[in-house]
This record gives sequence, C-alpha cells and structure tokens, in this order.
Amino acid sequence: MPSKPARPDRRHRTQPKSSPIAFTSQSILTQRPLDVDPAAALPVVRLRTVTQHSAVFRKMLDHADDWARPGDLVAIESRDGQKIGYGLFNPRAEIVVRMLRLGEPVPDESFWQARLEAAVRLRRDVLRLPDVTDAYRVIHADSDGLPSLVVDRYGDVLSAETYSLAMYQRSDAILTRLAKLLGTRHTFVQVPAQSHGQEGFQAEPNRSPNVPAHVDITEHGSKFRVHFGQGHKTGFFCDQRENRLRLANFCPGKTVLDLCCYTGGFAIQAKRLGQAAEVTAVDLDEAAIELARENAKLNQQQIRFVHADAFGYMRDMVQNGKQFDVVVLDPPKLIRSRRDFDEGKRTHFDLNRLAMQLVCPGGLLLTCSCSGLLSEPEFVKLLLAAARPRETAGSEATPSSWQILARTGAGPDHPVALDVPETEYLKAVWMRKQS
Repeated sequence: MPSKPARPDRRHRTQPKSSPIAFTSQSILTQRPLDVDPAAALPVVRLRTVTQHSAVFRKMLDHADDWARPGDLVAIESRDGQKIGYGLFNPRAEIVVRMLRLGEPVPDESFWQARLEAAVRLRRDVLRLPDVTDAYRVIHADSDGLPSLVVDRYGDVLSAETYSLAMYQRSDAILTRLAKLLGTRHTFVQVPAQSHGQEGFQAEPNRSPNVPAHVDITEHGSKFRVHFGQGHKTGFFCDQRENRLRLANFCPGKTVLDLCCYTGGFAIQAKRLGQAAEVTAVDLDEAAIELARENAKLNQQQIRFVHADAFGYMRDMVQNGKQFDVVVLDPPKLIRSRRDFDEGKRTHFDLNRLAMQLVCPGGLLLTCSCSGLLSEPEFVKLLLAAARPRETAGSEATPSSWQILARTGAGPDHPVALDVPETEYLKAVWMRKQS
C-alpha cells in the first residue's frame, strides 16, 4: 500500500469565487496564532502574473489548492512552479492574496516579531515621537510590512483597523506583542464597513477589557480628546501632525478658516500655537463639531465653530465678500475606488474653486487630499484648473495669481513603501495668493 501523502493532493485545485460573497459562519472570525508548524505543508497559490506589489488581484491568479482556507498563510509560486514568497489568502476577496514576504523563509512568529520591533524602533528611536506626542501611527500597513493593518497609539490605547480577514484573525496576537513593546494597556480593533463587500466579512469592534471610552492625548503641548468607535478611522488624524505645526507659523495675528475641521486639529493649533487673532472652524458632522468644542475647552481657546456644509458656508461667505488670511481645506476621503474617481475629482475642484475665493490677497491656502488614487500631479493640475476664473465671473484670480510655497504629506510615522505607491496617500499643497 502506498504511503499516505504528507499533504492533500495538489492536483485537486480550485479557483476562488468570482466575486466577494459574505461568509455565513462566525467561526471565520476565530483568532489565529502567529507561529506556524515547521513540519506542516502550506497551501500553494500559483500566479499567472507575477508582481512586486503586495496586493495580488483575482485576475492575476492561475489556481489555488482547494484545501486553502480563508485567512491561511499560503506559499506563492509562479505559473511554472518557481517559488515567489508567502502571503495571506482569502478566496472571497478581490485581493485574493496579500503578500507578506518575497523569497524564504516561511513567515513564522519571529518574522512577525521582527516586523513589529522595526516599526516601534522607527517611531521611538529614529523619529523620537514620544518627545512631542503620545499619539502617532505605529503600524502603517504595507510600509511596515504588514499589509491591510494600521495601528495608532493614543496614550495607553492601541487603536487598530484591519482591512483584510487574515489580519483580523491575527489582530489579537499582533496587538498583544505590540502592547508589550510599547507599554500600553488597552486595545481597540475595528473593521471598516467596506470590508464586508471587499473581503466578505464583518465584525463588531473588539475591545480589550476595561478599555476607556475616550482618552486625552497631547500633540506639541495641545490636548485632544479621542473617542473610540465614534469617529473616522482609528479616532484621530495623526497624519496631519507636522502640517498642523507648520500652519501655526503662518497664523500670528491672522484670521483663519478651517473647512472640514473634523475635531478641530488645525483650528486649535492655529489658535493655541499660532496665536491667530480669530479662528472659524466648519464641519457638517455634528458629533465632530461637539468634540471640537470639547477640544477647544481642553486648551482654553476661543474658536467659532459652525455646524454647516462646507459648500453652503463657502457660497455664503463668497456672496457676502468675506475673506480670510489663512484658509485650510482638508476634506474627508472623496475617492474610495476607481468608480468614484471622476465624481471625487469634480468635488475636489468645486471645493477648491470656492476656497480660493475666500483667501485674502497675500493670504495662504492649505489644501489637502487624502485620496490615494488621486496622485499629486493630478491634484496640482486640478488646483491649476480651479484657479482659472469662470468666463462669466469676471474674477481677477488667475493661475498666475497663485504661488505654490510647498508640497507636503503625512508625517514620517506614515512612511511610504516604494513598491506600494498608494501608501503615499496624503497630499498637502501650500498656496499663496499674490497681492
């Protein structure tokens, strides 16, 4: 009798489903360890198209072992059987594999530990972020070698978002190790709503025991309150930290308008650090405005907060001839997928056209986009078009009326992976309206 094979017969292969279909069993959310059995064979996924990008899309797949389960660590091979590396598998997702490592060896527990330690060293020892804040990004997905996972530190809490089933299944193990490295006490994990359609699963926020409902963090001496599970993303936008500090340099004695202010980050730093004469902050999200008011009280700053749609507010200000010395336009993500691209560009255009009319001669416009699919050259081209006057408007503003002073992005705790350009998502263009 022939010996029993060490692994299921690789001749029996299966193609992943043609579209994301929601998993029906909650067992799919069971947490997994990070270690692997060195004696156990891994399922194999073969690609018809080899890529250096961490995201392997369905169209790039040749076939997969039919015993590969959702969330499994899998070996990746080329169509002719050459070993490529290792990744995390989800047959129901459009991104079928998220690459963890090219080449050998198999990503075991020491692999994960090394990635976490490297991420912590960057923030603590190289960037020395704890000297200026207790709120910063610790894991920036592909840029730290951990695709589809972001983790921010807010005081004693690690707040994470997982964009893939496989990373969700490993989130407890990852955050436990990360907490030991950082000395934090609590964890909070959430899954974005879009993951239900993209990955086929949904999960309620996972809180560690006794995690507080909110914490107060400090950034360059200013205080901000972070509510978990109520705001955007992980609770606070750490990526704009350096831009908030830089903006303060333009604000002494100036009038400042913060559009799409969210919880008041730019507005408060303009007033507290920048000593602005007058600050107005506008947002449509009522809960965000209330939290922004709390943040202003924490810092004992007088700021005028307006609960309004940015478009309507700007139109009213333009009609009334109102202008400001400094205008900040930092809208939420307007382009989430290729399907949203054209509409998102139009929205950016319309917002910027209005914002430009609210800047005094000699004043500053800081305009931002956090849509990774909109490249910086495309964004600047859009701004050029927005600066052109309407043929019937008779506006004196022309593209030559504006100077670009600087182009910045997210803080260095949001590093960019050279082979994953989408990690350079935030674009901040500093423009001066010439007198």
